[in-house]
This record gives sequence, structure tokens and C-alpha cells, in this order.
Amino acid sequence: MPIDQYDDDDKPQGEDLGRDRRFKDFDCPECNANNPWDDGFGDGDEIRCFYCGLEFKADVSDSGKLRLKEA
Repeated sequence: MPIDQYDDDDKPQGEDLGRDRRFKDFDCPECNANNPWDDGFGDGDEIRCFYCGLEFKADVSDSGKLRLKEA
């Protein structure tokens, strides 16, 4: 069994994860629709709005902020 370097309370979460942060939903920058994403997505992933159909590339900054760029 691998040893976890963090205790459960000390694991980085949210913005503390930086580029490794994963997201479960996003608001489309074009049509403002909320899109749930079951598998989660992160930096470099391509995602599509379920409502307007536009594709975006996820860009997560070092501080864990999500930006969506049209693909």
C-alpha cells in the first residue's frame, strides 16, 4: 500500500492544487449555461458546452483559477 504524504486534513484542496485542480462543472462563456461534468476536467482538457455546442480548452493557472479558451 503506498504511503500518502499528506494526512486527510493536510491535503491541498481547491485553489491550493494549482494546475492539478479538477473541476466538476463550468459556466459557458458564450451562453452562460451551467454544464455539469461527471468525470471532471482540468488543465489542457477540451470540453464542449451541452447547450450551444462550442468547444473550449481548459486553462488552469498556477493559482488554480479556470479560464476557458475557444478551441
